[in-house]
Amino acid sequence: MRLLKVATCNLNQWAMDFDFNTNLIKDSISKAKQAGAIIRLGPELEITGYGCEDHFLELDTVNHAWECLKDILVGDWTDGIVCSIGMPVIKDSERYNCQVLCLNHKIIMIRPKMWLANDGNYRELRWFTAWKKRDELVDFQLPAEISEALGQSSVPFGYGFVKFRDIAIAVEVCEELFTPIPPHSELALNGVEVFMNASGSHHQLRKLDVRLRAFIDATHTRGGVYMYSNHQGCDGGRLYYDGCASVVVNGDVVAQGSQFSLKDVEVVVAQIDLDVVASLRGSVSSFQEQASCKTKVPSVEVPYSLCQPFNLKTRLSIPLKIKYHSPEEEIAFGPGCWLWDYLRRSGASGFLLPLSGGADSSSVAAIVGCMCQLVLKEIANGDEQVKADAIRIGNYKGGQYPTDSREFAKRIFYTVFMGSENSSDLTRSRAKVLADEIGSWHLDVSIDTVVSAFLSLFQTLTGKRPRYKVDGGSNVENLSLQNIQARIRMVLAFMLASLLPWVHSKPGFYLVLGSSNVDEGLRGYLTKYDCSSADINPIGSISKQDLRAFLRWAAIHLGYSSLADVEAAPPTAELEPIRSDYSQLDEVDMGMTYEELSVYGRLRKIFRCGPVSMFQNLCYRWGARLTPSQVAEKVKHFFKYYSINRHKMTVLTPSYHAESYSPEDNRFDLRQFLYNARWPYQFRKIDELVSELDVKDVVQEPGDHEAVAAVSDVVGGMGVAAAGSGNPNVGL
Repeated sequence: MRLLKVATCNLNQWAMDFDFNTNLIKDSISKAKQAGAIIRLGPELEITGYGCEDHFLELDTVNHAWECLKDILVGDWTDGIVCSIGMPVIKDSERYNCQVLCLNHKIIMIRPKMWLANDGNYRELRWFTAWKKRDELVDFQLPAEISEALGQSSVPFGYGFVKFRDIAIAVEVCEELFTPIPPHSELALNGVEVFMNASGSHHQLRKLDVRLRAFIDATHTRGGVYMYSNHQGCDGGRLYYDGCASVVVNGDVVAQGSQFSLKDVEVVVAQIDLDVVASLRGSVSSFQEQASCKTKVPSVEVPYSLCQPFNLKTRLSIPLKIKYHSPEEEIAFGPGCWLWDYLRRSGASGFLLPLSGGADSSSVAAIVGCMCQLVLKEIANGDEQVKADAIRIGNYKGGQYPTDSREFAKRIFYTVFMGSENSSDLTRSRAKVLADEIGSWHLDVSIDTVVSAFLSLFQTLTGKRPRYKVDGGSNVENLSLQNIQARIRMVLAFMLASLLPWVHSKPGFYLVLGSSNVDEGLRGYLTKYDCSSADINPIGSISKQDLRAFLRWAAIHLGYSSLADVEAAPPTAELEPIRSDYSQLDEVDMGMTYEELSVYGRLRKIFRCGPVSMFQNLCYRWGARLTPSQVAEKVKHFFKYYSINRHKMTVLTPSYHAESYSPEDNRFDLRQFLYNARWPYQFRKIDELVSELDVKDVVQEPGDHEAVAAVSDVVGGMGVAAAGSGNPNVGL
């Protein structure tokens, strides 16, 4: 037997904080050695942090990475353990995203990334060059300071693997695993038994299964040990890296780390018998045949043994049942952990949330409550770093620390119901009850006098006073009266966030939390610079349907039972007067349901549909209930308001990224914000198609009785229409 113990890590790095990142790397190496591991794998670009973005273009960033690597190598950290450490490296004026393989104070080789992530949230080609020489390892001259410190002038650089006396190992960096022909395919044929994937993979709802299936598939038919390491936490931006460091052997997961955790360092260890890899490969005839005529991959030979012989005291890792979180748990834990990292690293003393009693703001409040519960759980589990952060943020004195989540929430969380004459007693009551359940410091204020002051000023300037539509006013008047309420709430929220800590003799300032969801952003169903404008927004790319399911889950599992009433309430912005014959409803205002919005969003972004192809797709999917003309009107209506309101995305509050159809403009969904909202060419093409279609000839899918449900099956599975609150304000 060849017994090998390996360790892979979840690290909560912080972009550009080199001291902090280096200390976590050292801590992870120390924990790996204490566990008896002989190989330690860290995340992609772990020295700098993955989210440095344009800081990667600065020479300082690369130089500091080398200085930190030297600090690790001159110490005893790499004694007796192979360490794969991620950092940027410049070679011949080109900048590469690299894994540096180290052992016993020396660098064995440097492996540059060959296939860069350059879609969705990723822009690696902006900062790095892909390594293109696949047939040779070249000589890399180490920086003079590093060379002098290590007594080593050059190292092999490029695509290849390392051959020890008893094992061959190789690196596969993040995106490379997901390419059509991944490196591990030919590396396996060259005898590589251990693959080390250093990754910087962010959380997205329902994404983990895709990732784990890739690890399993990589070793299921060709054999091997697949190690996966990832960042975990908020390293300074919109993304939350969700960890889940894993070890897979011959298609079986034998070790799996947490997906959501407040820990800065988590080391996952597995004990493996490498002979099971050789046995599997030897039993597959096609593997043997392809290996006999393989393309040779360059290698570096190291006269050192990593494996241990048969030992009855050694317990092998066995296959595990994979741990998956439900989408509702992902919404609770992912944004909750992200908020904690943002809070503790920002220097703020807490959060302030305009709490309307509707689905969206109540979801945000519940996520903050979940964060408080997670903090208390980690303190109870003995995490001294979480405890120290909680003591500092909560301003505890005299050796005290949090022991109750509601008491902790009282110290760090303000909620404010900003009512007007249009607010109902039901929403006011729901906000108060939920705040009591969470434990927040809750305020109930009226903004009517401020609204009246603005209107009086306007009347003084113009001689006119606008009226609501139900009172005989025009659409322009009606919209403006709603917008002024929303914008006053934003100004009041920021004033309270900065001054309330002072009023209550607390240090620092509070971060304002936003609560607009992804569907409202897509449609532009929010006022520009209203109370959705905030410092950060934990639900900005989560759909109304998912939030509704989360509210039902949180009512039970987080202990906030009032959320059941919030979820059951009809979605309304409460910005217009309530009359016996009129009540404002979101979906009526929008001219579409939240469920339809999710369908439009997925077709637009995930399936890359313009107006014409969206119309064609929906004719098939909605053809059982709607005529082509009706489908055309729905598509035109969506694209009209999407394009009118696209400018709002440029100033949208930075949001936690959780959904692949997010319209977020700054990083993810890059499109212009000035459109011809008439879409003359596209809409004309749709009209031509409608005129050519005869209702009798429209192909209908068997059993397709409900239009929206049919589309849901195709574009990812949706629920029923959601409850919550929003703002109608089109175009402003």
